Amino acid sequence: MGEKFDALAHLGVPEIKAALVEEAKRMHVEDVATNQAMGRHGAVLLPASGNILTHCNAGALATAGYGTALGVIRAAVESGKNLHVFADETRPFLQGARLTAWELMKDGIPTTVIPDNAAGSMMRAGKIGAIVVGADRIAANGDTANKIGTYQVAVLAQENGVPFYVAAPFSTIDLATADGSGIPIEERAAREVTHFSGKQITPEGVGIGNPAFDVTPAKYVSAIITERGVARAPYAESLRELIHHPLKFD
Repeated sequence: MGEKFDALAHLGVPEIKAALVEEAKRMHVEDVATNQAMGRHGAVLLPASGNILTHCNAGALATAGYGTALGVIRAAVESGKNLHVFADETRPFLQGARLTAWELMKDGIPTTVIPDNAAGSMMRAGKIGAIVVGADRIAANGDTANKIGTYQVAVLAQENGVPFYVAAPFSTIDLATADGSGIPIEERAAREVTHFSGKQITPEGVGIGNPAFDVTPAKYVSAIITERGVARAPYAESLRELIHHPLKFD
């Protein structure tokens, strides 16, 4: 949008406003189409029936519509697969409990919210058939940054033989960043941890750590799903190959 504005700076304000609105509409349509294409690529990876785990919100509320990780789940259900979703609550801001659960229920997709620390025991019990999450940035080697707590889900998935998929648009892939160590991690406000529903739940003056994201090493990722196709290890090669894949939107 900034580039569009710069290119139109010589025009009058009404013309600039109209052009920016049209650009925003174009981006909206493109984003939904991107997510739907991603969904089609990822849907085939999910089982015909069973339970899918997701962490945080990577749905229509986090995108222009349809979603990335939830887009894969939506596409799988639309294709006739019989899936039930376990949504990690995603502490401390509860995006899974508040947003993911709301979206899936609106779509009529059976959903159960679980505490973040219940995911491992459910995998061990054989209750999770696959995991699909979104990503905020993906390094050139396939290391993936996503909401805090994703890393531990990925480690537990490998320990229990559960496929761990990452769904994100190709624009999320940062080929200029060699690996996850180059991805900065945001530290968010302490109040997200110290308070719940407006009430303080921690002792006054206690130290607080609240990283918003963590990095999952590529060795724990079964596949990376994009609108251009699905990449698998070695990601240093497969992610670069996606540059040459044509985009096919229905």
